[in-house]
Amino acid sequence: MRKKEKLLSVFLAILAAVFYAINTPFSKILLDKVSPTFMAAFLYLGAGIGVGAMYLFQYKNEKVEERIGRQDWLYVLGMIVLDIAAPIFLMIGIRIGTASNASLLGNFEIVATTLIALLLFKETVTKRLWISIGFITLSSILLTFDGQGSFQFSLGSLFVILATSCWGLENNCTRKISDKSTYQIVCLKGIFSGGGSFFIALFLKEAIPDIKEILAVMLLGFVSYGLSIFFYIRAQRGLGAAKTSAYYAIAPFVGAILSFVFNSEFLTPMYFISLIFMVIGTVYIVRDTIIKNHTHIHTHVITHTHNGSTHTHVITHEHPHDHFTDEEKHFHKHNDFLKSDIHRLEHEKNSNYF
Repeated sequence: MRKKEKLLSVFLAILAAVFYAINTPFSKILLDKVSPTFMAAFLYLGAGIGVGAMYLFQYKNEKVEERIGRQDWLYVLGMIVLDIAAPIFLMIGIRIGTASNASLLGNFEIVATTLIALLLFKETVTKRLWISIGFITLSSILLTFDGQGSFQFSLGSLFVILATSCWGLENNCTRKISDKSTYQIVCLKGIFSGGGSFFIALFLKEAIPDIKEILAVMLLGFVSYGLSIFFYIRAQRGLGAAKTSAYYAIAPFVGAILSFVFNSEFLTPMYFISLIFMVIGTVYIVRDTIIKNHTHIHTHVITHTHNGSTHTHVITHEHPHDHFTDEEKHFHKHNDFLKSDIHRLEHEKNSNYF
């Protein structure tokens, strides 16, 4: 049963990546008739309303403690504000740039998420992840140039990087409430972020799309945002954040392939060079998560003498080999003490990871 649950989680993670990947090429098509801000608004509204409809059938079965409380609203507010800005930047980037570049640049979100987690939340970053960040950053820099005969700056790619940076910070906010209701998180993201973008579009006096185009965008939003986020969070419960991120890293490559098929975009030499660096960076992410989740079982024999008698305890435990040095992997500090005639061993290693 455990193996089946793991396989289901892997399937959900890959499904989340594929669903998100269809966003870029189809948004490129719809942006011919829908303005970027209205596009972002209806994508998120489609996600919020669609998952909200699913929530109606699940609400009664949900535990009260799983629902978002007052202590979570600061992170919810940050999540919503960033989810208003990010898709607007992305839609502008796709509209004035290429869908293939935008898809590939999606992995810069991993870099942004990691650096923000390191700088603001003081989380540990492994050597492999630093190498991955280097390759993905280099790929992203190359993609900010058109590379068609000369190094011309690509404004579209810059907007995509702004979008992924917003989502990187948003990921850190969402992680703080990831143990709460999946339905509530997606609904709040969708309805409030979409509503915020909608009012911004009205303020900018952008043309309101036809109802047929609105429904098409909302359907795309339900699949590529709503179901993608929903399956991603559910996959985390079985795989953990690290492994889920590794599987989700395939999304930009799927999106790039779909861009070639549906958008008939010309492949520049710069794109292929960037693709090589992006693949290398992604491989290092996968390797990092595999090693991070690798555990070893250790047995410790501890002898205590008290009240004139000697007691020996054999304690077996396991821990992940993630951010440990070679020495730390095999030598651990233990604190043992006597309390109410019970010998207890406290062994803890903080290995926080985004």
